Amino acid sequence: MRNFEKPGRSPVYAAQAAVATSHPLATLTAIETLRGGGNAVDAGIAALAVQCVVDPLMTGIGGDCFALYVPKGASVPVALNGSGRSPAAATDAWYLENGVAITPTSPHAVTVPGAIAAWDRLVADHGSRSLGDLLQPAIRYAEEGFPVQPRVAWDWARSVERIGWDPAAAATYLPGGRAPEAGQRIRHERLGATLRRIAAQGPRGFYEGPVAADIVARLRELGGLHTLEDFAQAAPEIVTPIATRYRGYDVYECPPAGQGLAALMMLNVLEPHDVAGLSDLDRVHLFAEACKQAYHHRDALFADPGLHDVPVAHLLSDAWRASAHGAIDMARAREPVIYPEIAREAAHRDTVYLSVVDRDGNALSLINSLFQGFGTGIMAPESGVLLHNRGLSFRIEPGHPNTIAPRKRPMHTIIPGMLMRDGRAVAPFGVMGGHYQAMGHVELLTGLLDRGLDVQEALDAPRSFAYGGEVEMEGGFTEAVIQGMAARGHRTVRAPLPIGGGQVIWIDHAAGTLAAGSDPRKDGSALGY
Repeated sequence: MRNFEKPGRSPVYAAQAAVATSHPLATLTAIETLRGGGNAVDAGIAALAVQCVVDPLMTGIGGDCFALYVPKGASVPVALNGSGRSPAAATDAWYLENGVAITPTSPHAVTVPGAIAAWDRLVADHGSRSLGDLLQPAIRYAEEGFPVQPRVAWDWARSVERIGWDPAAAATYLPGGRAPEAGQRIRHERLGATLRRIAAQGPRGFYEGPVAADIVARLRELGGLHTLEDFAQAAPEIVTPIATRYRGYDVYECPPAGQGLAALMMLNVLEPHDVAGLSDLDRVHLFAEACKQAYHHRDALFADPGLHDVPVAHLLSDAWRASAHGAIDMARAREPVIYPEIAREAAHRDTVYLSVVDRDGNALSLINSLFQGFGTGIMAPESGVLLHNRGLSFRIEPGHPNTIAPRKRPMHTIIPGMLMRDGRAVAPFGVMGGHYQAMGHVELLTGLLDRGLDVQEALDAPRSFAYGGEVEMEGGFTEAVIQGMAARGHRTVRAPLPIGGGQVIWIDHAAGTLAAGSDPRKDGSALGY
């Protein structure tokens, strides 16, 4: 239990339903939807749509979406891959022949946005209301305006350059030529009109007709390879989730091209260790070494499984765990083994994640992202759709599993999680933060299952991330731990920004209660009733 004389948050306990999101207006929308008779999917989509309006750095309808959903009575989650594909004309040979790179603000970083198609599929399969009904709160915020929250304003001010280069985006998101301050009210009428079109026409209102034409025209104006046919063929995919067992619980993730597999690999490596009995220094060192092993394999092997054979079974096998575990020395940092070093950008990208459990026990783990803050910064001028830059995860490297190719999904960082036991959902959970997310799942779950932290304490705990040749450490770690890591051979740096965010709802079946937590690194909240 936390010290009530110090600043902090308590878990939110509820008897019937609970919600946790990273934005207060999204949380309120979800609660209102639940209290109005909607189920977990209804509440999640309504809240997510609102967040696409009020938190435009982190997410948008021009991004991608993944979900894990456990309907009441189901023993395995439904997994939805709502990520988009590259244009049919995108080949690595074209990029090499034309000397074109995929940069953060490039049209080539834009794959066909998958979010709207994913929302529609999830609502059609498991919701109790229409998508059009669920979009109404988001439409109101877009047309009538919303107050900017403090963390959103802070991030917005750091992203002026990204959003300022595109005239349409700057006109919308930099009123008066500057980022809005906390409390300032913002409207986005063009986005509101696009949401109205989607509400009336469904996904066709986004992937066909004027909205698609507007997006494609802007991308092609900038040199993109996208076509209307690429957009018309957009479709989410129901996939088979993957899982491992940790401390008696089943941890479920979406399969590659997402990086959830890396989280399961790390948990397998940690299983033989008494994580609860380790000092802070030993725990952070162990996490760093396990992280390097898993991410090394991620960067070498994870890709679109429709086009490449990702060796999931091998990477979750006892043989791989033994190999990775044997490569860890608790006294010193070591280089990851098997695959050569692949340098990758170690940035904590921008995403929103939310958890919902409804009165019937349905549990939803839902995530949506533009990747970097404001994505590419490219806005389709008539429809107001801001476009993501998920294609940055592609390589232009013939022969590599993740090289760009026609109608291919890139390796994806956003990953919802679901914890289950004895065939019942125990906790929908997720941690935002781009590449950090797999490590974030590990830190959150070990906090809950090894260290005995409650849901809020597990989210509050200081974070570290070993990637790109260094270990970023948040300010909650003492100087002694940082120096101890350096003495073991790690190149340590203080994290320049808070690492990620997160939400989780714990379902206590014996007590008949829910405990919800929301990350203090964001503006959001947990609520229940």
